[in-house]
Amino acid sequence: MTVFFAEAALLPSGWASFVRIAADAAGTITAVEPGADPFAVLREGGTRLRGTVIPGVPNLHSHAFQRAMAGAAERRSPPRNERDSFWTWRETMYRHALTFSPDQAEAVAAQLYAECLEWGFTAVAEFHYLHHQPDGSPYAERAEMALRLLAAAGRAGIGMTMLPSLYAHGGIFGVLPHPGQRRFLNDLDGFFRILDQVVAETRGKPQLGVGVAPHSLRAVTPEMLAAMAPLRIPIHIHAAEQQREVAECLAATGARPVAWLLEHAEIDTRWCLIHCTHMTVEEATRLAASGAVAGLCPSTEASLGDGIFGLPAYRAAAGRYGIGTDSHVGTSPRDELRQLETSQRLALQERSIATDPDHPHPGRVLLEAAWAGGAQASGRALGRIAPGARCDLVELDPEHPGLIGHSGDSLLDAWIFGGQGNPVRTVVVGGRRVVEAGRHLRGMEIAEGFRRVMLELAV
Repeated sequence: MTVFFAEAALLPSGWASFVRIAADAAGTITAVEPGADPFAVLREGGTRLRGTVIPGVPNLHSHAFQRAMAGAAERRSPPRNERDSFWTWRETMYRHALTFSPDQAEAVAAQLYAECLEWGFTAVAEFHYLHHQPDGSPYAERAEMALRLLAAAGRAGIGMTMLPSLYAHGGIFGVLPHPGQRRFLNDLDGFFRILDQVVAETRGKPQLGVGVAPHSLRAVTPEMLAAMAPLRIPIHIHAAEQQREVAECLAATGARPVAWLLEHAEIDTRWCLIHCTHMTVEEATRLAASGAVAGLCPSTEASLGDGIFGLPAYRAAAGRYGIGTDSHVGTSPRDELRQLETSQRLALQERSIATDPDHPHPGRVLLEAAWAGGAQASGRALGRIAPGARCDLVELDPEHPGLIGHSGDSLLDAWIFGGQGNPVRTVVVGGRRVVEAGRHLRGMEIAEGFRRVMLELAV
């Protein structure tokens, strides 16, 4: 048994003081006791967390290899008479994807996961489509690249839901793939062989989960989507990220992407629709009613010029959502949530868009959505300091300059919306400390591996 003592902690019932948190050997919380005696906890060998303790935040959308190109794809790419856009960025991403070896992919992923942990993400849903060798042929171990990402998660100590992605085509429906997509491509048989290996690798490991990710309506056919329907695991898909995507779907099917999915797929609580940037109010209302999660990646959506998610309509319909870092131009839950709220403010010329009179603190509102939506999309017991949940804890330092004088919900507002420093002091994943004094315990070793890979890729 592992025991922690939190001076202050946010529980499902609200803020509490002097909280004893016990976890079993598998990293699952077994007891949460407010009003505990700190000396009694210390006598039983507990660890004292003197700051404010909140649940770890799930990161529900990651393409780990893209961490290596963050900041390197900003140069204007198209000819002078064209607009730079998501579609021109995608060409750069394809060229980059063709360069990685399994060793390099593992090193980059480990760096990404260590960075995410230092900022308060404690779990990641890895939407993995970099499956094959650079020429497109499978590795001898069909799931080689997925297994390397699982190994990277183990090295960094982050929880993971591995989402092997099915990617077969280059447009809606059945358009021939782009040459740059050749490492991504599988038929159903190849895809399920990868999935079977991932299931075998993760079985019985409480830090790991499994789902599937039919990449998008551009990349799979209706028949392929139908093959996902019997699976009782998380199902993630990109949807309505770009206006051009919406236009192509309308031209091919007569429906917008989210509307098409709601009509033709069994959209329910297993599903996470990534981005959903361009939904109508009707689509937002119907998606909310389905119980699915909208997976929002505000920093990436801003970087790629995708547009701004329609939060007011979706929230009015009680829609579920969470956050991810996608292309990893940002690796902090604070930055994703700040971008989500402040983009709404710019678009609507109002403040506190995520709030209402009964819930006046945007930091608390946004974090509660990220905890619940991220847990659902990950298919794991995350985002709560309660018995039965994973013991994933983030300690915020109330003496950090950005948080001094704040407590409770005001402290969460200060974390999300104030300053640029990182007040995360300690991070616990599955009952095990992975970040102390703001630094990942294996950070130097992981960073050295990342450095070597970046120099190799730069040649």
